[in-house]
Amino acid sequence: MDCEVLDLGLIEYEAAWKFQNQYAAEIAIGKRLPTLLLLEHPHVYTFGRRGKQENLLWGEAQLKEKGIAIHWVDRGGDVTYHGPGQLVGYPLIPLGGVQSLQTLQLRSQETSDSLRIPDADYVGYVRKLENMLIIALARLGLAAGQRSGLTGVWIQADVHSRCPRCKPEDRQKPAKIAAIGVKVDAHGISRHGFALNVNPDMEYWDGIIACGLQNEPIVSLADLFPEPPSMERVKPEVGVAFGEVFGYKIKTGFVT
Repeated sequence: MDCEVLDLGLIEYEAAWKFQNQYAAEIAIGKRLPTLLLLEHPHVYTFGRRGKQENLLWGEAQLKEKGIAIHWVDRGGDVTYHGPGQLVGYPLIPLGGVQSLQTLQLRSQETSDSLRIPDADYVGYVRKLENMLIIALARLGLAAGQRSGLTGVWIQADVHSRCPRCKPEDRQKPAKIAAIGVKVDAHGISRHGFALNVNPDMEYWDGIIACGLQNEPIVSLADLFPEPPSMERVKPEVGVAFGEVFGYKIKTGFVT
């Protein structure tokens, strides 16, 4: 089955949230193909359902000085940062795959009372997102992996040791290069998604305890390569890997 990839460029968080709601509703009734939104956000901190106010370290004055918006949202997880130079992906797909989408289309012809969430492996979905990013990063020349008990994509300490910006004590630890936080709506369509650090301003992570994890370093591709891959190169690699892992045929090209 086809999956449409839309490149929205730099877009405000609220606007992207509206697109998610609109497109997911259309996918649920068969008016739109499964869709992967790729984009960047202006500086923003978002808190998920497990978000804790104390994980915001900067005060109101510093937030205003840095131009950071704050949103409490309905994804899983705690607080994270989005900003220019970070590739954000919002997969809007039926988690049961093609069969689930066909079921949703049939149910859309029935009464709304008969709708229910199709069976789906939500944890498996998150693991697939991680695996997809690991594949894309490998093709960009970076070895990455998963960590038991933790969500996201990580690099090992031996790779992290390349980071000239990072503190010496942090370079001895694994570091997170991509965060994941998702939601599944009442029709079984996925929302929110992943954030891959390509070349963002890493100073903004100083304002939060990211994902509520103390003393877990965060890095970007720019920290690890003398000449990091551009966003224009990263996006197609992510799109291709997404299609492979989730079994979709990616429509040619990116819509801007």
